[in-house]
Amino acid sequence: MSAHFEVLTNERETQRRNRKWPEELKAEIVAETLRPGATVNAVAARHGLAANQVSAWRRMARDGRLVLPAPEDAVEFMSLMVASAEALADTGPVASGSVEIAVGAVTVRLEPDASPERIAAVVRALA
Repeated sequence: MSAHFEVLTNERETQRRNRKWPEELKAEIVAETLRPGATVNAVAARHGLAANQVSAWRRMARDGRLVLPAPEDAVEFMSLMVASAEALADTGPVASGSVEIAVGAVTVRLEPDASPERIAAVVRALA
C-alpha cells in the first residue's frame, strides 16, 4: 500500500504579514471614508483592507493620533459668533481684532494677525 501526502499552501496568506502603512496613506484612506456617500466597507475593499482596520484608523484620527489631510474643496463652513466687548469682559482681556475659538471647555486665543491658514489649522486640530 502506497501513501500519498500532498501539502497545499496559499502563498498569498503566507506572504501577508503585518504591514506598515505610512501615516500619510492611512490619513488619505480615512479622509476618503469621510466624504459624503462613502462607507468604511467600500473604502476598505477598494484598498484591500479589512473594514475594522480602517475603523481603527478613524478612531486614531478622532483621538488626534492621526492627522488628516486638508479637505480638497476650498470652502469650509463653521458657525461664528460675534460678541461685543462688554459681553467678553467677564472672560478676561481680549486684544482688539484677536481670534478666540471656544470648543467645549477649551478656549484658544490667537494673535490679532493670525493668518487664515493658522486659524483653519487650529480649528481642524480642535475638531
